[in-house]
Amino acid sequence: MSSMAKIYAMLVRKGEKSIDQVPEKLMAEVQQILNQESEKIG
Repeated sequence: MSSMAKIYAMLVRKGEKSIDQVPEKLMAEVQQILNQESEKIG
């Protein structure tokens, strides 16, 4: 996973960015990170 994807995932979690504000080239990777985190919680 790229460092930028991890940063964007953190910003989305904090509510500072929306998933729509993530650059297209990182969107799938950020979504995967967020999905993995929600699976751990749920």
